[in-house]
Amino acid sequence: MKRLFLSPPHMSGREQAYIAEVFASNYIAPLGPMVERFEEAVKAATGAPHALATSSGTAALHLALRVAGVGSGDLVLASTFTFIGSVSSILYLGAEPWFIDSDRRSWNLDPGLLLQAIEGAPRPPKALVVTHLYGQCADMEAILEICRRHGIVVIEDAAESLGATLHGRAGGTFGEFGVYSFNGNKILSTSGGGMLVAKDEEKIEKALFLATQAKEPFPWYEHRELGYNYRMSNVLAAIGVAQMEVLAERVAKRRRIFDWYREELDGVEEIAFMPEIPGAVGNRWLTTLTFERSDPEEVRRHLESQNIESRPLWKPMHAQPLFAGAKAVLSGVSDDLFARGLCLPSGSQMEREDVRRVAEAIREVLA
Repeated sequence: MKRLFLSPPHMSGREQAYIAEVFASNYIAPLGPMVERFEEAVKAATGAPHALATSSGTAALHLALRVAGVGSGDLVLASTFTFIGSVSSILYLGAEPWFIDSDRRSWNLDPGLLLQAIEGAPRPPKALVVTHLYGQCADMEAILEICRRHGIVVIEDAAESLGATLHGRAGGTFGEFGVYSFNGNKILSTSGGGMLVAKDEEKIEKALFLATQAKEPFPWYEHRELGYNYRMSNVLAAIGVAQMEVLAERVAKRRRIFDWYREELDGVEEIAFMPEIPGAVGNRWLTTLTFERSDPEEVRRHLESQNIESRPLWKPMHAQPLFAGAKAVLSGVSDDLFARGLCLPSGSQMEREDVRRVAEAIREVLA
């Protein structure tokens, strides 16, 4: 049986032609013309006014926090139900994370708990990092309204949700900053890389300055503050240009795969799929579900025995040893989802028979 991977890269077929352009121009390092083309493609697809290609999504989040003025001792609110890359940059800056649990209706950050955290904070929070989980937008209207009232900078971790929308607006464009990832398993991949988008031109220029070692405008290398080597290579940007050309196709296919899973598992009463809030159209980067009674680890092991890759839902950040003792406002939702959930193979090259194979394996173990 062929291996069914969770979310393997899916090339458009035009990547090698664009890479050949890069090699012909000899712009192999950062700041080549493909980087700008990639940034323009992301701006066109999302409606973001400004974009900056980076070496990773984590690097983009680090830049966003830094430009937002986050520093040592500052309080930063963050989704707890997420990947470590969403919040590790909080520690890079010596800031203190305060984790917010999810709600049932979206699996994303709970606006009510966000307000509770702000009102109970020992000092005013500087920023919020809100994750759009598994390609589904959080309730940004409620979240933004709360953060505006309290002067909190909103940074959207849209790493998993490129192509997702809420009321017709692209995820990642609601807050002051948004971040996308092009890691190997994302809906589009440059093998590794990220993109920072922002509303304010001065802030994106500051991020560019920091991402290029904070070099001052002199003929020699002069540095007055700490910067980073965070720009994307022109070669990877060429891959990104080709990938962006098929974004709509990839989103449509992932949503079709999700629908196939629902149809193939119809009638299995103990299964519940990740919901979408009203007005949201997720990219369904991964099809995720929970089991009411069965052990998801038993299901995962059975799938693996059939050469099918799956994995648990994210282990919440407040439960990670790295963040032992960190402040959190919890409802138990993310812990429950982690205990009962599973991510299924969702690569955009899957066909109906592949989904049927996964569903049949799930039915076998549940029986």
